[in-house]
Amino acid sequence: MEVESTLSSYRIFNAVAETGNLSKAAKELLISQPAISKAVSKLEQSLSVKLFIRNSRGVKLTEEGALLYEYTCSAFEALRQGEESIRKIHTLGMGNIKIGVSTTLCKHLLLPYVQHFIEAYPHIKVNIECRSTSETMALLEEGKLDIGLIGKQSRSRSIDFFPLKTIQDTFVASPAYLTGLCEREPGITGNSESILRKANLMMLDDKNITRTHLDEYFSEYNFHPGQTLEVSNMDLLIEFSKVGLGVGCVIREFVENELADGSLTELVMPHSLTKRTVGFAYNKIAAQKDSLKRFIDFYKGEHTND
Repeated sequence: MEVESTLSSYRIFNAVAETGNLSKAAKELLISQPAISKAVSKLEQSLSVKLFIRNSRGVKLTEEGALLYEYTCSAFEALRQGEESIRKIHTLGMGNIKIGVSTTLCKHLLLPYVQHFIEAYPHIKVNIECRSTSETMALLEEGKLDIGLIGKQSRSRSIDFFPLKTIQDTFVASPAYLTGLCEREPGITGNSESILRKANLMMLDDKNITRTHLDEYFSEYNFHPGQTLEVSNMDLLIEFSKVGLGVGCVIREFVENELADGSLTELVMPHSLTKRTVGFAYNKIAAQKDSLKRFIDFYKGEHTND
């Protein structure tokens, strides 16, 4: 049987089973009694079983009919719940969003947006996956993530990018570390570049896009750092810099409080690192999803109001 005729036959079957009468089922479904009788007979022929026992009062389910009725009731309940879920997606804004973001950008940039978005759309489930920028881009292109908060990449035909803000990489250290370094290394002239050559330079590992940016900077100005320490995330870099383990390459916007209260000192280099743009990237196909549309419209509105 075709799927459509099967669904129709099962609706008729359920109506007959619930009313126990062909005439009552016909009135309930607004179709003729002969059509009801024909549909039941066709279903019985298809299944090769007797579904009803006819009597003077109407019809009664056979053992096989009662078993089938249990399944059809479950099936129609599942359909009802599916329809209800679809309605809720539109009326309540239900849905889900998968966001890819680095640990650093998640803490310092994404969380405020997500917090406000959840307050506005409590029925949308938000999943956050901490990924590197390269991993996030790959998953976006594969359609396994809906949206990512990343540094701006080269243009992609399948990915749209909405800029949020620019960030500036810089070198920082605790005042105590700088004082001790100058005392230990008499050859240091006080110039930031000479300090950096003698310092314990702390950087993100080479899997991070920030590290790639830093390596390009060193290559452009033919700079060769001395002792280095690789760290897995930006928050650790900031903390290690504050306790005096070395000079950390960090994002300036994320240490503004420390620079203001004097717990960190910024090294002013002869050549500043180029500013970078971070923002939301999303797959153009995924952007058709209702919940993602809501998120995109929301953060664009939030950014406009900043």
